[in-house]
Amino acid sequence: MKRIAVIGGGISGLAAAYELEKQRNTGAELEFVVFEAGARLGGVIRTERVDDLVIEAGPDSFLTEKSWAADLCRELGLGDQLISSNDSARRTYILVKGRLVPLPDGLMFMVPTSIWPIFLSRLFSWPTKLRMIREWSYRASSDAAESTVADFVERHYGRQMVERLADPLLAGVYGGSADELSVTSVLPRFAEIEAKQGSLSKAMASARKSQPAAQLPIFTSLKNGMQQMTDALAARIPKPTCQLNTSVELVRPESGKWLVVVQERTQEFDAVILAVPAYAAAKLLQSSVPQLSSELDQVRYSSSVTVAMSYDEKVRASLPAGFGFLVPRSERKRVLACTFVHQKFADRAPESRALIRCFLGGSRDEEVLRLSDQQIERIVYRELQEILGIRAKPLFVRIYRWPKTMAQYVVGHKARVETIRQLTSGMRGLALAGNAFSGIGIPDCITSGREAAAKILRDLAIAEPATQSIG
Repeated sequence: MKRIAVIGGGISGLAAAYELEKQRNTGAELEFVVFEAGARLGGVIRTERVDDLVIEAGPDSFLTEKSWAADLCRELGLGDQLISSNDSARRTYILVKGRLVPLPDGLMFMVPTSIWPIFLSRLFSWPTKLRMIREWSYRASSDAAESTVADFVERHYGRQMVERLADPLLAGVYGGSADELSVTSVLPRFAEIEAKQGSLSKAMASARKSQPAAQLPIFTSLKNGMQQMTDALAARIPKPTCQLNTSVELVRPESGKWLVVVQERTQEFDAVILAVPAYAAAKLLQSSVPQLSSELDQVRYSSSVTVAMSYDEKVRASLPAGFGFLVPRSERKRVLACTFVHQKFADRAPESRALIRCFLGGSRDEEVLRLSDQQIERIVYRELQEILGIRAKPLFVRIYRWPKTMAQYVVGHKARVETIRQLTSGMRGLALAGNAFSGIGIPDCITSGREAAAKILRDLAIAEPATQSIG
């Protein structure tokens, strides 16, 4: 009987454990234990219900185009619970000089593919608009040097595009800065287009024309919140295998086995899956696998705070149509982004209520986590009043803190991950999973967990993960 330790009970660890359980259910001689330091499974995926409102403490959805997350939901029996974002009402605003300016049509992420909507927009200056026209003749670059997203976007469209669009978008998605994040790791498709075709606008416009008329919704979620997914995964894993409030102190290889020290007790396993942040994995391996530990410890992370607030129907009626807004650094606000949740997804709030989520923190404002709840509330109240004119006090407020949860794919990250993969591939019975390696979204984390399970099953000469569902 092979024994496997899964350390970390977030979405990556749960996905790995689910694959192991499927294999065990087909008759494989294995058993596993999930160690989770916290009081619950699911990690940053957490949903609360308050007064008929569905409140997401962490991620509220996943990208529809990465279909493997929806596929997993269907495998878990949640197919009828999948819901799409209200893309017919999709509009995002950028705060510019204290005013909300809508993103113009014709933008694919941050690439202009249609000239006239951009020219009619107040978002960009005339020099930037003229720069966008010239970009259509941009030639393929033979320079293979890795660059930041800021440098990449600036050489195509100028600095204003970085400051008003690229940087706030990346702050909202990655909690990071365009001046630090690597274009090769964060926007690999754009880097490839530049190398092969030159102009981003020309290539993306061509791709847009070739796409079918019926577009998939951008975001997918679950009717009763994202926690439905992690709860369903946890329900497929035998309860005795999950040890909550259990901190692992050390992991080390010894005589073909892996020793796991848990609350000063040493347990022996045939394999270990580390589904924890890279810095936590580095600490566990520091004394026994120093080279791998050193590489893991260099992966940077950012922190965030989400603030959910509910208002009455008067505030709801006063909000602009759309999904919400992003805030460039030049506006000198601490709120990075704001989502009008009741407009992004149906059934998140009754018709008489507004549900708003604000995001603070990121790589440039780690200090916000050290503020009290009262201080954070005052910041959000003040800035929503300045931006949206909301003077009413919310009916309730929920504040969620997420310290060091978002991996930062800075310049050099891709090479570091390749080194980590090479080191790990040569270590029998050890696998890594999480958002530090091949993507930060929920679908990427699911894949990371499944691939970690697959490596362990290969290392232990157990058949590849079963494809059929269990239950």
